[in-house]
Amino acid sequence: MQGYEAVRIALRSMRAARLRTALTTLGIVAGVAVVIVLVGLSNGVRDGFAEQFGDLNRMIIVSKVTAAMPGGNGARPITESDLQAVIAAGERGGYSDVAPNRFGSGIVKYEGQTMKASVNSSSESFLKVRNMKVVAGRMFNADDNEEKAKVVVIGRRVVNQLFYGNTGDALGKEIQVGRFTMKVIGVFGYAGDNMDHFVMMPLNTSRMVMGGGENLNGFGVMANTIDQVPAAVNVLNEVMDQRHNVKEPGFRDFDVAPMTSEIKRINNYLSVLTWLTYIIGTLSLIVGGIGVANVMMVTVKNRTAEIGIRKAIGARRSSIMKQFLAEALVLAGMGGLLGAALGVGLTFLAARFVPLWLPEVGEAHVSPATVAGAFGISLVIGLLAGVYPAVRASRLHPIDALRA
Repeated sequence: MQGYEAVRIALRSMRAARLRTALTTLGIVAGVAVVIVLVGLSNGVRDGFAEQFGDLNRMIIVSKVTAAMPGGNGARPITESDLQAVIAAGERGGYSDVAPNRFGSGIVKYEGQTMKASVNSSSESFLKVRNMKVVAGRMFNADDNEEKAKVVVIGRRVVNQLFYGNTGDALGKEIQVGRFTMKVIGVFGYAGDNMDHFVMMPLNTSRMVMGGGENLNGFGVMANTIDQVPAAVNVLNEVMDQRHNVKEPGFRDFDVAPMTSEIKRINNYLSVLTWLTYIIGTLSLIVGGIGVANVMMVTVKNRTAEIGIRKAIGARRSSIMKQFLAEALVLAGMGGLLGAALGVGLTFLAARFVPLWLPEVGEAHVSPATVAGAFGISLVIGLLAGVYPAVRASRLHPIDALRA
């Protein structure tokens, strides 16, 4: 029996039992669609993470610790003088962006609306070091810092609470931060729950609003490249050791922590998520394959007489086996094609609407290789599901088949 003839017979058999065919292919359709959609969403999550946090691989956080180890000097605060020393060593350390951080909390008011917010201060380098964006207005600059300008850039949650989510309405307005009146000059883009309730002002302005003199909570440093992170860490430790009169690393009253390890850990979690996606999709396809195997067993039983007649007039075992394998492949192939189309369509819809609900997630997308792979797996599962029924059909004895 030629291959095209086996396919023709399979199509004719499927047309004779349309409902059974539709129900059988439904499992394969769902399995292939699930694989494609899950892979597409997983790709979107990875892309969103890379866009928002990829540059954090170059970020280093310098922060104070509560106390030195026994036998060392008393813990010293991190100061703006330390900051200037760190900035001066930037060329040697392979970094150019340093953002100080002085933070606290306070009550923020606007026309009867009140909320508690994180009141922070930094420099114009904050955007680069923390990989953030201003989506409306502008970030304060060196002139604002020099002039101790009473200006702030606010987060999304502050906009929602004080201005009912109207970003345009927030720009240019004067809000009350503690007992000081500050002008809103910019709005941060989405930055996660920990950052969306920020009220950010220039560093020099914060001395007046927050007090604390020259003391800082720490600062962030952005290495020029990922490869320069180790050198930057060494230089930062060297500078801070000299500034704080630290003779042994165990006596340090500060911590220099690169974010590289945290990013790697998150990437490992994302890799696990991707593999779980593949496993779930494969299990869905296996369930569909079980449905194909079950229907093929029923088909063999219902067509026992036909098999007996064909064997009685000389049909070989290979021809019988080829026919039922072709039918299983056609079932799986049709389900695979429909599932691929459905999966691509759902992925396209997810790419358009999911970012509207979850801005931190990137656009879902799948490659042609993923679609082809899902379709290929559906064919393989269909082939495996049809092997046993095909072998069983080919081994029927003509006389036993005709008597059944």
